[in-house]
Amino acid sequence: MKRRYFLKAAGAGAAAGVIASPAIAQAMPEVKWRVTSSFPKSLDTIYGASEILAKAVSEATDGKFQIQVFSAGEIVPGLQAADAVTNGTVEMCHTASYYYVGKDPTYAFGTAVPFGLNARQQNAWFYHGGGMELLNEFYKKANIYALPGGNTGCQMGGWFRKEIKTVADMQGVKMRIGGFAGQVMSKLGVVPQQIAGGDIYPALEKGTIDAAEWVGPADDEKLGFNKVAPFYYYPGWWEGGAALHFFINTAKWDALPKVYKSILTTAAALANIDMQAKYDARNPAALKRLVGAGAQLRPFSQEILEACLKASKEVYAETSAKNADFKKIYEAMSAFRGDQYLWFQIAEYSYDNFLIRARAANQL
Repeated sequence: MKRRYFLKAAGAGAAAGVIASPAIAQAMPEVKWRVTSSFPKSLDTIYGASEILAKAVSEATDGKFQIQVFSAGEIVPGLQAADAVTNGTVEMCHTASYYYVGKDPTYAFGTAVPFGLNARQQNAWFYHGGGMELLNEFYKKANIYALPGGNTGCQMGGWFRKEIKTVADMQGVKMRIGGFAGQVMSKLGVVPQQIAGGDIYPALEKGTIDAAEWVGPADDEKLGFNKVAPFYYYPGWWEGGAALHFFINTAKWDALPKVYKSILTTAAALANIDMQAKYDARNPAALKRLVGAGAQLRPFSQEILEACLKASKEVYAETSAKNADFKKIYEAMSAFRGDQYLWFQIAEYSYDNFLIRARAANQL
């Protein structure tokens, strides 16, 4: 009797499973989105984050949720990607938040600020330090919901036509430099220029600008900056860990089923991890090739770094005094940075510093 009951129950359960599977699939609607990137296809590491996200979303939904990727200029210019999301031209974009500091300097915190967080600290702040909650509260004003979508790691300080040994050497230099850092550079006599990635080389080649920063060796080699500006400086103190984001139109985000929101969030996290892993894997060989081809690698002097830090603190104070959103996020980020470096100086710095010295002494 019990055996017959068990078989009957098992059969009913199996039948329910057969019915449930198609029912779940049918409950997942067909969704087609477009994501416009701020980057050209030629920069496959940074542009590729959108492709990774789109592929992951499609695979996780059996093709029900499709996101078509467009490079900078195919729908809107790279520096207008966020506007296209705000006004609903596209459902989402992949961009650097600090491209939009002209609208509000608070946008800088989504990517990087001078002497801010490094890449690991950025992710810690975003995911577990309240950073994304603060940023999304701010982005909501522009009909944007943001998900972290990549990081370049600490960037290089850029390519210069002439050597920059002192603060005085920076006077009058026309430099392509993104985001909030341009305001800091202005205090040191630099004339900042906001130019999209694909337009930097022509401007440098023609002499429209005297210097340019982009990301680091892997991308800079692709863009060919070493052919027109021989001096390659480091570090990019304005981008200790430059983060990218997927900006999503809030109405479109709110309309997604809960399962699609979860899948999209997970896919963005995958793209976030993958981008920095690629840069870290590709930069060493690219740097060797650049130096082998004649690039003159130079550190920014202590004088320059100290002057830049002083100027940065002045800009932070000035901006905080007139912008409550900026002040709120700056104070939160600064407090988080203080605790992070309290920890990083103990284990991370000691470990890295020892191995760097051991490598230099051919002990590895």
